[in-house]
Amino acid sequence: MLQGKKIVVGISASIAAYKAILLVRLLKKNGAEVRVIITAAAKDFVSPLVLSTFSNYPVWIDFHENNVWNNHVELGLWADAFIIAPATCNTLSKMANGLCDNIVIATYLSARCPTFIAPAMDEDMYKHPSTQQNLAKLQSYGNHILSVNTGFLASGLHGEGRMAEPEEMLLALVENIGRGNKWQGTKVLISAGPTQEALDPVRYISNHSSGKMGISLAEAFYLQGAEVTVIAGPMALKPAFLGIHWNKVVSAKEMEEACLREFPNSDWTIMAAAVADYRPAKVASEKIKKKENTLEISLEKTTDILANLGSQKRDHQKLIGFALETENEEVHALDKLQRKKLDAIVLNSLKEPGAGFGLETNQVQVFHASGERHAFSLKSKEAIAQELLDLFQSWK
Repeated sequence: MLQGKKIVVGISASIAAYKAILLVRLLKKNGAEVRVIITAAAKDFVSPLVLSTFSNYPVWIDFHENNVWNNHVELGLWADAFIIAPATCNTLSKMANGLCDNIVIATYLSARCPTFIAPAMDEDMYKHPSTQQNLAKLQSYGNHILSVNTGFLASGLHGEGRMAEPEEMLLALVENIGRGNKWQGTKVLISAGPTQEALDPVRYISNHSSGKMGISLAEAFYLQGAEVTVIAGPMALKPAFLGIHWNKVVSAKEMEEACLREFPNSDWTIMAAAVADYRPAKVASEKIKKKENTLEISLEKTTDILANLGSQKRDHQKLIGFALETENEEVHALDKLQRKKLDAIVLNSLKEPGAGFGLETNQVQVFHASGERHAFSLKSKEAIAQELLDLFQSWK
């Protein structure tokens, strides 16, 4: 995700400095070239030897070492991104006011690249007006301030001030400097997950969709520069990137309303949600009590959202449907493709081992309105999403 990106990691003196080791390792694992600089006081919290081993490059601590000048200006100009993690209260104050007395601050003042700041301190220090003023000032300079987490602190107290986790810092860097441009300028709408149709205030009818395929597609599009909106039914998953627009719905009716609202503004729409085909004709106002041996529930059809969108589709728009079948898979998929006026349909079968609801993997076939067909072997849903994107790219 950060292949070939040049990143400087600055570390100041905080107990949270141990997380910087994990951050350096994650950055290297994701293809980045990493240089590490630390303040002299930070040596008491993290080993330069460990950081050097993981970054594959000497760690800079002072302006000069062994009669060699460490050129912080050159390093600041070299970087595609500079992240200071942890940034202590003291470091934030120096950064905000241009007090340059160590190599981390000197590199920050020399850098022309995006700078990311991961504060770490006790809650009272974090919430102090002077700290908040410094953070606001640094943000006004164009720096990216990473949110602190709430949890147990070095003081033994529980509260705000924990530094962001390495995985969160990685995602912030990817979101800001790691995105491609193949889909830049394209507005993509994706539906994901199940819907829930109420029987009474307690119970509902739903399905086993996890929403993982839809989320994988949303993240793949976003990483290639698209503006992505997700309309999601009730599910535990959520996109990793804050820049993905996220609309939560519950019922098929709510999903229909959200899709109709967003569809006119979309260039590509991918309907990966498992929307209920039927809902209870009448929803009980009170919990249905277990009295009789049997219970009959009358169901009514929900609106066919995909067909509705197909009837409204304009020439410049692409509409892709998903079909999950258990029998006569190809026949049913081709019927939906034609009847709902789709550009393409993605088919997977519950009969294929490793494909379907709630799994990490999928195996799909894609049928295009032109008659073009493509089959994708069993892979992770993230890998399937990327292969689908490559195929969609050829249809642009």
